[in-house]
Amino acid sequence: MQAFRSALVLVAHPDDADFMCGGTVARWTAEGCNAHYVVVTDGSAGSNEPGAVRAEMRVIREREQRAAAEVLGVKSVTFLGELDGMLEVNLDTRRKVCAQVRRLRPDVLVAPDPSQLWLADRYVNHWDHKQAGTLALTAVMPDAPSRPMFPELLDEGLQPFEVPNLWLSSNVADTYVDISATIDTKLLALAEHRSQEAEAAAPWVRERAEALAAQSGHGYAYAEAFKTFKLKDDEE
Repeated sequence: MQAFRSALVLVAHPDDADFMCGGTVARWTAEGCNAHYVVVTDGSAGSNEPGAVRAEMRVIREREQRAAAEVLGVKSVTFLGELDGMLEVNLDTRRKVCAQVRRLRPDVLVAPDPSQLWLADRYVNHWDHKQAGTLALTAVMPDAPSRPMFPELLDEGLQPFEVPNLWLSSNVADTYVDISATIDTKLLALAEHRSQEAEAAAPWVRERAEALAAQSGHGYAYAEAFKTFKLKDDEE
């Protein structure tokens, strides 16, 4: 499997990255990859309890995400602060995401598949997840590589950047990562999201990773799955 020197994981909410690809991130960082998280929303809709206050939830979820990222060896976590549950793909959010892609200049951009509307008959995909995936695609083309897009970013020293590799967490997968050695680390990271009771999802996380491993046909015990794009030839 290709080794990446750097990775940017773009997601909608705190905990999305850890559910989506925490085992892969743990494996990559153990192999020396510099991984970074960019979380587009503030996570403030993370409680359905009566009397829950968005401002308080925002602080809790940011703290939890930073703790989870530390477990996985992630180098940095950046929050773009869009309102949880109301994410829109517009010029403002495209500019914000483009700025982060140009700043971090990753070997691989990892994001949710925006075409995924549901999972089997058990889950309808969150609006924000689809928007975050679309923002990743707009960063790949046309935003990050095109000099005419957002010229104000040039004044900030953020030069155009062509994303070499795009990995989408997807049901239509062509690449499977063996996370047999890192699934326990993934579960430890998820346990940091106490406000979401993510630790209780451990049996489902293991079951899903086992199913993906079986689907891969590679004999893995646990796996995560991606639709991958090689968008730029390796530099000599």
